[in-house]
Amino acid sequence: MKLIASSAHEAAAGQNSLQIANDADPRDVSLDGVTRIDLHFPKFTDGRAFSQAFLLSRRLGFKGEIRATGDVLVDQLAQMERSGFTTAVLRADQDLAVAERVLRNYPGYQAGKYQGDAVQAEPHFAHPVEA
Repeated sequence: MKLIASSAHEAAAGQNSLQIANDADPRDVSLDGVTRIDLHFPKFTDGRAFSQAFLLSRRLGFKGEIRATGDVLVDQLAQMERSGFTTAVLRADQDLAVAERVLRNYPGYQAGKYQGDAVQAEPHFAHPVEA
């Protein structure tokens, strides 16, 4: 997952970028030509963007960048990655170094070892063993 400091973030603009309101259904939006989608967390307790990211990546097969914006906290990053987010813009008071460390501490989730997620549908143990 790519991490971006709040000060370095540029809002989605242009024909290849799209912002989807967190109360909108991604299935109702045309994704033709879109390479980046910004999903907004208005507050950290509002998790609707998790569902949107999952719908986009798993059900709709969107392969572009799915960016988390808004009230993005370090402790949400592992779940964001498992839900299909590829990029996260950290809230201004969140430390980028701490965020990188948090992601490194969850390699089991990143590899889908224990349970499936939006990135890898089947858990690692369900894959055939190579000889």
